[in-house]
Amino acid sequence: MTYAIIGSGNVGSALARRFARSGIAVGIANTRGPHTMEALERELEGYVTPLTLEDALDSDVIILAIPFRAHLDVARALEQRHGKVIVDAMNTYGVPIEELGGRPSTVVVASAFSGASVVKAFNQLPAKLLASEPVEHGGRRVMFVAGDEASATAAVSKLISDLGFAPIELGSLNNAGTLIDRGGALVLQNLVKLG
Repeated sequence: MTYAIIGSGNVGSALARRFARSGIAVGIANTRGPHTMEALERELEGYVTPLTLEDALDSDVIILAIPFRAHLDVARALEQRHGKVIVDAMNTYGVPIEELGGRPSTVVVASAFSGASVVKAFNQLPAKLLASEPVEHGGRRVMFVAGDEASATAAVSKLISDLGFAPIELGSLNNAGTLIDRGGALVLQNLVKLG
């Protein structure tokens, strides 16, 4: 399976560091082009490859670590959606709740990526914790996962486990999405699963 992160800001860079520390290769793209991520490539040599957006969209699993409204641009650029897993690692800070139409943000994202499998994950930890070692106090830091398709949710849960976190599946995007959406994500930060 191939992985790409869209977004090289705090969250995207933190995820890239977690991939590298876990020995998992990942591509990373932003709107400014691969040359803007040369320092990150040097730092994480051998594991992180800067890509164009077009090349990143060829990956099997695409992690959105961008401002919420930018997901629409990525959706327009992704022509072949069948078989793709889109991971919504975004939060909706500054987005009026009316803009979501009373729906969890990931349901809104899923409607933009029709034909792909959309999973919510990686959004409840601040970048500093996301990049840090997930093993803590004899356990692993918890990462919540929500999705409507079992195979996509399982694939993202496996990735989360491979990155060192303890995945906890919460259910569908519509039901569980509300729990890890917006303010709910802040309440669920830095939980550790023992054992």
